[in-house]
Amino acid sequence: MDTAKKRLVVIGGGFGGLNLAKKIDKSQWDVLIIDKNNYHSFAPLFYQVASSGLEPAGITFPLRREMRKRSMRGTRFTMGTVSYIDVRTKQVVTEYETIPYDALVIAVGCTNNFFGINGLEQNVYTIKSAAESIRARNAILYNLERAGQCSDPEERKAMLTFAVVGGGPTGVEIAGALGEMKRWTIIREYPRLLQDEVRVVLYEGADRLLRTMSEKSSKDALRDLGELMVDVRLGKTMQSYENGELKFADGETLRTGMVIWTAGIVGNPLTIIGSDVKPGPGGRYEVDEFNRVKGLQDVYAIGDICYHSDERFPRGCPQLAQPAIQQGRCLARNLNRDTFTEPFSYRDKGSMATIGRNRAVVDMGKVHFNGWFAWMAWLIVHLVTLLGMRNKIVVFINWIWSYVGFATSLRMILKPTRYPLDPPEPVAKRPE
Repeated sequence: MDTAKKRLVVIGGGFGGLNLAKKIDKSQWDVLIIDKNNYHSFAPLFYQVASSGLEPAGITFPLRREMRKRSMRGTRFTMGTVSYIDVRTKQVVTEYETIPYDALVIAVGCTNNFFGINGLEQNVYTIKSAAESIRARNAILYNLERAGQCSDPEERKAMLTFAVVGGGPTGVEIAGALGEMKRWTIIREYPRLLQDEVRVVLYEGADRLLRTMSEKSSKDALRDLGELMVDVRLGKTMQSYENGELKFADGETLRTGMVIWTAGIVGNPLTIIGSDVKPGPGGRYEVDEFNRVKGLQDVYAIGDICYHSDERFPRGCPQLAQPAIQQGRCLARNLNRDTFTEPFSYRDKGSMATIGRNRAVVDMGKVHFNGWFAWMAWLIVHLVTLLGMRNKIVVFINWIWSYVGFATSLRMILKPTRYPLDPPEPVAKRPE
């Protein structure tokens, strides 16, 4: 590291961390990004990987290649999982190295929240990462292949029942993608299956879908999912999922071979020593108007991991890409000035969700629209936000091909081989 400069360590190579690194003054700061993966992921499209709509390489981008851009020159990257942060000695400790800092930015994002339900994490499929999405895709395709060979009617029925728990944007989008598969793919590619045998059920604990969006969006999403033959169940609180049986608080049960969990998120956990500061609501760290973690010196939090509340957002900013991008840029400007004079204020650019081809909902302030125009807006926004021109082109071509031909060449079950065995992972250091 350049000892003549102040050391800025950023934990997380997501939207927040990368936008901070692009805007920070490299003549003042020696910037290092730490991430457990060596790539940036475009999380809003994980569901398309899970439903065979896109390949993982289309929505991931190597972080080291990002470092070559002019705006990132002077930024370095190291791969590792953070074991703990020592705020007394100002050090970040990973399983590989100990890294000192003058200022630390926590931008680790969020992960799945299982609400303490026993055994849920081990039994359900999630789509919060590229690896999880590939695992879910393999399971979906395996169930379709296996069901065509199964002679036991009950087992066959369970294999062809796909349950999605959680009616937020991700749940609605993956349910819609499965509904499209049922409507158009089964009759074309699986002649041993009947369309009516495949069942997609979406469960939501509240009285409407897309609770963070307008009621018009909720109604439109409900109608569109119905047209895609998705069975939507509202007001359903899940209790357990064991031995292939999904149970709810009202006594309803469902026999299913696959549950896709999208019902909640929580901040990625971190261990901080030298202070009694703990994460606040939703596993997020409470910050002030300048994104400084309350109770810690020279430690900041941005994106999904920070709890930034104000009069407009008393429960914190939405856990979306835009707040992370805006927080990263705002914090960079304050750090460049070496004085905190610009408080962060989230500029809401709206919310959107897609339900399927020609079906989407968009809320922009008090303006709501749906249908084909909303779907086109969703496509354009997501293409623009993707990193890398190659990724934009590949995703665009995949979308055009799927739209015209109602088909995709990505319905392949790809599993890693068993041998040779990976070398043992280093034991993560823990605080004494």
